[in-house]
Amino acid sequence: MTHTAVGTEAHPFPGERPVTDAVVREHNLNAREYAEIVAMLGRTPTLTELGIFSALWSEHCSYKHTKPILKTFPTEGPQVVQGPGENAGVLRLPEGWAVAFKIESHNHPSAVEPYQGAATGVGGILRDVFTMGARPVAVLNSLRLGPLDEPRNRYLFSGIVRGVGHYGNCVGVPTLGGEVAFAPGYSGNPLVNAMCVGLLRETDLMRAKAHGVGNVLLAMGSRTGRDGIHGASFASEELSEKSEARRPQVQVGDPFTEKLLLEATLELIELGLTVGIQDMGAAGLTSSSAEMAARGGVGVELDTSLVPTREAGMTPYEIMLSESQERMLVVAEPHRVPAIQAVCAKWELTATPVGRVTDDGIFRIVHNGTTVAAIPGERLVDGCPIYYPEARESPVAVARRSAVPSGPPAADALGALPLLLADPTIASKRWVFEQYDSTVQAETVLGPGGDAGVVRVPGTTFGLAVTVDCNQRYVTLDPYEGGKAAVAEAARNIACTGAVPLGITDCLNFGNPDKPEIFFQFREACRGIADACRAFGTPVTGGNVSLYNESPTGAIDPTPTIGMVGLLADVSHRVPSHFQAPGDQIVLLGTSAGHLGGSSYWEVLHRLVGGAPPPIDLDAERKLQRLLAAAAERRLLRSAHDCSDGGVAVALAEAVMGAPYATGTLAAKVRFANPARLTPEALLYGEDGARALVTTLPGQVSELMTLAAEHGVPAEAIGRVEGPGTLEVHLADSHLTFAWPVAELRHGYFDSIPRRMTEETR
Repeated sequence: MTHTAVGTEAHPFPGERPVTDAVVREHNLNAREYAEIVAMLGRTPTLTELGIFSALWSEHCSYKHTKPILKTFPTEGPQVVQGPGENAGVLRLPEGWAVAFKIESHNHPSAVEPYQGAATGVGGILRDVFTMGARPVAVLNSLRLGPLDEPRNRYLFSGIVRGVGHYGNCVGVPTLGGEVAFAPGYSGNPLVNAMCVGLLRETDLMRAKAHGVGNVLLAMGSRTGRDGIHGASFASEELSEKSEARRPQVQVGDPFTEKLLLEATLELIELGLTVGIQDMGAAGLTSSSAEMAARGGVGVELDTSLVPTREAGMTPYEIMLSESQERMLVVAEPHRVPAIQAVCAKWELTATPVGRVTDDGIFRIVHNGTTVAAIPGERLVDGCPIYYPEARESPVAVARRSAVPSGPPAADALGALPLLLADPTIASKRWVFEQYDSTVQAETVLGPGGDAGVVRVPGTTFGLAVTVDCNQRYVTLDPYEGGKAAVAEAARNIACTGAVPLGITDCLNFGNPDKPEIFFQFREACRGIADACRAFGTPVTGGNVSLYNESPTGAIDPTPTIGMVGLLADVSHRVPSHFQAPGDQIVLLGTSAGHLGGSSYWEVLHRLVGGAPPPIDLDAERKLQRLLAAAAERRLLRSAHDCSDGGVAVALAEAVMGAPYATGTLAAKVRFANPARLTPEALLYGEDGARALVTTLPGQVSELMTLAAEHGVPAEAIGRVEGPGTLEVHLADSHLTFAWPVAELRHGYFDSIPRRMTEETR
């Protein structure tokens, strides 16, 4: 005979379905999990309780397959104010300032409804940041889709970009950067990762923690509707032919309400009117109330009949699981409620008392006087079973890492550069970022299109550099080296602006963790991320795990996206990524070993994603970061651009074509000594790490070379920036000269994506 725990009696809501084995399966709970729920409650759960468990014990909310791995990340450091476990991580800045930042995925909603899926992804990440008391100052995004020669992918790409742009533009937050990549593995499952960066005074930090028995819970912002129900569980299952039917469950965003909510929230925090605030994000009212209570070690009682709804007749189940956008849950002392409501009214919003903090530790839901859910709160949040999946690399992956091209390339070394520059993954993303407002708020110092965005901290001389990065080819071929490479590239991009890397947030996009080869990818990529972060002193402050990114065509390429912030001590020292003027001297920092495994060259010219990716020398990367920051501080750099996809040849072309020269584009003439006797293909297109292409004034070359030697970074003066004309590369050892008219390179580079997107998108 079972006995119900004291205080956990609950009754089914009139008319709701009884909980059967079939209903349990619908809620994506397995036999073990359901048995633990019954044991915890001492009875059969009500449907409302089952829905609550389904949401909070989903992979998206519980991290039940990944928590042990995530605990291996370095999360502490002198700059850390708030690490993982809150809505966003927070790092310390000079003069009492702090930066809050976070990246999250909105992959599955964007796969079935690209515009709203992407838009609400931006809305959610904005709320994660301003609930910390930070004003959002930058948005970034990482997008991955299937090849643009497929109409469905063009449709998804167009809708996703419009959704990202419209939401951010309307709220008035600049989009400072991002990345876009295309590969066949994303055709059935695009990735939409949104990052937000906000600024706050460290003393104004607000945490999402409920405490104070008798304190009031208020639903603030938009009314609750039926959109987004089971959004968290949808994010925790594989996509299938049936997923299109989930379109009505995708949340619908309203950026104008978001702007009002942002201003009201920051005013409430500034006035000290709240005890805690949390966004009603994944799992809506369920996760926000349960997680705040668990952090505070208290119980909560919610009356769903008091929650303002958009539709009549909504059940407690629907109200608790709705993911309607632009909503916050506020915890406040009772006597503060009128003042809170007055602030909300000023911003044309409502704040409605819907519950209270209790002392019994129970998560209790009442509707019209009937208790429909009563669950031990701490066990609800932390009691999900933890799984330890088998991790084993597949023979296919091992074979792929040893693969080499089997035939001739699609073009010789001369013809390869135009092909690489026209590849959509490398080609200019101007078509994308021109749809985004990158200068609103008037603090943008370096906008999109370069290595990293830079924004000034208002009223100061310092700024933040921000970027998102991942090379999914590297992770596919060698997850450990690929994880290291993602952090290393992000840090190089930050350092190229002159900033010092501070910390990261990560969005870990993988397939089904129950498959040993997928969990191997996850485990090893995380090991690489952790090792790189320790080496660079860039702690992990939080992030998001997005699993089950699979469709009938298979799993996505493993994609651990790294969002990084860095401190630029003086924004007047910022370094652009593009060449500035004729006569500037070009210097290559780092060692060229001609590594072509996993390269864009092999992918584009040989149609092969194979071979071992370049090994990441963390010590060399750290030395390069420090050199770039020191050189920027001494004003030795006119430009700096990291060498990544496509190697030094692509880096040269990008630096030339992006140059803001008054009479037209620039050109360059360079000469490589090539002491290692690399083949032209390896020298030009090899993707070795720890390298950057920089320019300096003629009279400063010697000082830069001396500084590089002091930092232990190899440096080679390779040429000079020229007026409009030809990009010319001479290989001294072979007496070969390659020359590309820059106008022709520009045509392929800038027209690649627009040309494809003018085709029919349905």
